[in-house]
Amino acid sequence: MVLEKFSLNGKSGIVTGGGSGIGKVIAKGLVQAGAEIVIAGRRREKLEETAEEIRPFGGPVIPVQADILKMEDIENLVQRTLKEFGKIDFLFNNAGTNRRFPSEEYPEKDWEEVINTNLKGPFFLAQKVAKVMISQKRKGKIVNTASLLGVSGGKRVPAYAASKGGLIQITKSMANDWAKYNILVNALGPGWVNTELTEPYRQDKERFAEITSRIALGRWAEPEDLIGAAIFLVSDASDYITGQTVFVDGGWLSM
Repeated sequence: MVLEKFSLNGKSGIVTGGGSGIGKVIAKGLVQAGAEIVIAGRRREKLEETAEEIRPFGGPVIPVQADILKMEDIENLVQRTLKEFGKIDFLFNNAGTNRRFPSEEYPEKDWEEVINTNLKGPFFLAQKVAKVMISQKRKGKIVNTASLLGVSGGKRVPAYAASKGGLIQITKSMANDWAKYNILVNALGPGWVNTELTEPYRQDKERFAEITSRIALGRWAEPEDLIGAAIFLVSDASDYITGQTVFVDGGWLSM
């Protein structure tokens, strides 16, 4: 009976950045747990490929091209989800980007792109989804993909660290504002994960060794290592958890 708390049968939601990397794997895991989802991102072909790939595990899985920096795209994404499912039980705010330069050389253009993509976009999408949940008087779950760099700072990533640190704080603020509506807001904090976004670190042998030496489990995560926490945070099993960041980092922050 307790395992029913982790089931997502009958639940509908949105996964941004769902066409590749962490978002793709999380989307697949949520579908396997019983959810019906919209996967959103900028690359239509990638979204359609991913939808076809994960539909055999459950569904439906609806790909929707959307840029969360555009308010009209946010509106369309939410309305499309409502058209397909009639409700939104959860949002997984996973879309993000990174640019690497030393702090003394960081370009303004790259700063704005990272901050807007990782912080502004997720906030306004969460705002729009929360309004739907409030109007429908439904319990809801919102999960923001943060990062261990949101609390540790990192190197050559001032905008990324700032955006993820800000996302952790916004998570707390939204959790406080929306608790009275039974909307629970948490963050998932991945550690060092083998994805396209972290490829430059793995190509830098010195930095790769430095990072790996601090991971208590002695290895980088695979995206699949995040599925359990992702399902937990959008399921009924986490109904008394809000405003928290759950780090899945192999013990990196404990070292």
